[in-house]
Amino acid sequence: MEKDNMPTVYDPQAVETKWYEYWEQEALFHAEVEPGKKPFSIVIPPPNVTGQLHMGHALDNTLQDILIRFRRMQGYNTLWMPGTDHAGIATQIKVEENLAKEGQSRYDLGRPAFIEKVWDWKHQYGSRILTQLKRMGASCDWQRERFTMDEGCSQAVKEVFVSLYEKGLIYQGNRITNWCPRCNTALSDIEVEHEEQPGHLYHVRYPVEDSDGQYVTVATTRPETILGDSGVAVHPDDVRYRHLVGRYLVLPLVGRRLPIVADEYVDPSFGTGAVKVTPAHDPNDYDMGLRHQLEQIVVMNPDGTMAKDTGKYAGMDRYDCRRALVADLKEQGFLVKIDEHAHAVGHCQRCATVVEPLISKQWYVKMQPLAEPAIEAVTSGRIQFVPERFTKIYINWLENIRDWCISRQIWWGHRIPAWYCRDCGEITVSRTDVTACGKCGSSHVEQDPDVLDTWFSSALWPFSTMGWPENTAELKHFYPTSVLVTGYDIIFFWVARMIFMGLEFQKEIPFRHVFIHGLVRDSQGRKMSKSLGNGIDPLDVIEKYGADTLRFTLVTGNTPGNDMRFYWERIESSRNFANKIWNASRFVLMNLADFNPSQPPAGLTLADRWILSRYTHTVEAVTGNLERFELGEAARLLYDFIWNEYCDWYIEMTKGRLYDKENVAARATAQYVLWHVLSNTLRLLHPFMPFLTEEIWQHLPHEGRSVMTSAWPQPEPQYASDEAERDMSLLMDTIKAIRNMRAEMNVPPGKRSEVILQAANPSLAAVFTANIQYLKTLGASEPVIGLIQAEKPANAAAAVVNGVEVYLPLKGLIDVEKESTRLKKELDGLKKELTRIAGKLSNEGFVAKAPADVIEKEKTKQKEFQEKCAVINERLAYLATL
Repeated sequence: MEKDNMPTVYDPQAVETKWYEYWEQEALFHAEVEPGKKPFSIVIPPPNVTGQLHMGHALDNTLQDILIRFRRMQGYNTLWMPGTDHAGIATQIKVEENLAKEGQSRYDLGRPAFIEKVWDWKHQYGSRILTQLKRMGASCDWQRERFTMDEGCSQAVKEVFVSLYEKGLIYQGNRITNWCPRCNTALSDIEVEHEEQPGHLYHVRYPVEDSDGQYVTVATTRPETILGDSGVAVHPDDVRYRHLVGRYLVLPLVGRRLPIVADEYVDPSFGTGAVKVTPAHDPNDYDMGLRHQLEQIVVMNPDGTMAKDTGKYAGMDRYDCRRALVADLKEQGFLVKIDEHAHAVGHCQRCATVVEPLISKQWYVKMQPLAEPAIEAVTSGRIQFVPERFTKIYINWLENIRDWCISRQIWWGHRIPAWYCRDCGEITVSRTDVTACGKCGSSHVEQDPDVLDTWFSSALWPFSTMGWPENTAELKHFYPTSVLVTGYDIIFFWVARMIFMGLEFQKEIPFRHVFIHGLVRDSQGRKMSKSLGNGIDPLDVIEKYGADTLRFTLVTGNTPGNDMRFYWERIESSRNFANKIWNASRFVLMNLADFNPSQPPAGLTLADRWILSRYTHTVEAVTGNLERFELGEAARLLYDFIWNEYCDWYIEMTKGRLYDKENVAARATAQYVLWHVLSNTLRLLHPFMPFLTEEIWQHLPHEGRSVMTSAWPQPEPQYASDEAERDMSLLMDTIKAIRNMRAEMNVPPGKRSEVILQAANPSLAAVFTANIQYLKTLGASEPVIGLIQAEKPANAAAAVVNGVEVYLPLKGLIDVEKESTRLKKELDGLKKELTRIAGKLSNEGFVAKAPADVIEKEKTKQKEFQEKCAVINERLAYLATL
């Protein structure tokens, strides 16, 4: 115990650095396999090596740390596996940006040299975010840190790819995919973010072949793709076009014959009801093209320029082509009109470039056979989403899933383990590097240049981090993991993929619970972003207020699955809470100089029995809420118990005994209860505010190296007392009523007052009589206690509390004339303000020009001032009777 040298002011910076270094030195976060001990494990959602701590990370990792610290104290063998993701596209973009500043590209360096550059970047910056997580207090097992491209994880990736290929679940095919012209790579559907943007709908005439001036008008948002049209589709029931089905149109500017086909995909109410079909440049058109055997005509290059077969438009940027082509359509009389049209436009999640659907040869995972067991694992309850409503979202996505495009045309990542023979064309997929073709023996083999989608490796994270494909002791002990904590925005990216990979390769679910949290938004409810400039750096908050304050702010008011708003006022409130605990603990420590914790308490007072009962109920409630993942509610309960009950009431109630040097037994009992409740409540609070609780706990009498390895508090049913809580509630409500009446009447704080308490029955009166000292000290009063009488005290403020009439005689207590003068002066000031506000609101010029929120504020003030005037008038009328 660090005795009684607690500083007068809490300094989070000094405390947090000191204790985190201590925890690491003592290896308190590290877990070894202990077969006889019940495991509890979490794998961290691996942040990108490009990443820097933001509020989403801060929330996600705070929630994980709370659960890990809670289970660690409960005696589980806890493993929180840390690590980072290589983040293929995002990392490559970072390094390419740095090269561009030097006037170079990756192609100038060549693949091996560029990959070396990326590794250098990773070694320099890749662990930055993990260091920042330490500032948050994250108690990860840093000795087990993993990286998605370290040797073990890479071996797991290769094993999974080859195994799925051998089962026919990975295949190569020419299909339409999302293509990023900036990153020059394919993207999966969930790597494309759709944003509503203003645009245009271009109406274009397509002449009917061999007709006398007949045409069909089609509407498109992407006229540059007209050059790739190979058909026009209408709904089979659309009477406007039924007679044309089977005939041909002539493609404007090009002259290509386009068959008119009937397809139920077409929405007759959109545009003209006739849609151009461009199979090589639209995923829905691709499907229609297959149904009607339409030609796939690629008119765009991977870099977003027009292909060489597009005539005068060849080499143009896609948007330059759009402008030129629209001008040509207009000039030749094919353009009917252009409408304003807002529509969802897909953007690359990594670089925000508008994506293009393009046909290309890619590697795919066949999803249906993998999705079915992943659905069953959730519908059967083996995996549970918290909150449960996300189950429906997860299942709906898997039931409608497309095959997963897993190849990426970049250099940073896991190279696809497939080799091509340049002589015979054989493809060899292998767990080991191939130097000769297995079919013809040729040494002219080369590995596929593509790499795997980053999410392919992170889908293996729960078991690859534990040593798979080796059957390690860690895998046997800690898999399946206990809970996955993640935001709802990556249920599809990551959660679903981990589930089907775990079931396929471990024949077991990867986790038992999926604890979903929302996003941290700004105070106006907007998503934090660079473009809005509303992002808040968690490290700035930590520098100013400390990690515990940020952690407690993020968890209080947080409910599973829901977004939360960030308010600086809540940060201030959490900081005040930390200071409240610090000051209360200093008071307790200053009064423990002669304390012997081994001596059991004797002669418990009502206050002692009440706080011990409230404490044991708090243990039950906090534990239960943590078990149910209601972390925000657990934090609220702790806040209320510590601030309102322990600090504001119980400590005040012990002061008389603590200062009474004569009554040694009473003092010792007060000391014991103060220490017992404080030290155990610090354990309850530790998962939420680890640094503050460690610092205080170390000053208190204790056993063990750290509060984080002490036992989680258990309810103490011998102290549960409904009677003590009921009686103390009566006393507290009465004291509050006395304080409120004194405040309303502006009684000077130091002036003691007579209080008359008239109880409805003798048992209530007995409670007051036995505990009259609390009324005297906390109510600043001299109580007179009796049963309710017909005659009420005259000239007294009154209140009724739980069957008790409380009277505060005012004669001689306040200076009526002085109080009346003060109230009249306050009333005059309010009336002046009301006159000013009324003038503003009656001014037509002000009302016409002022923003709506300014006018509303004036109206709100007007209402508040009117209510205050009414209260003061009532009080003046009452004072006039005295």
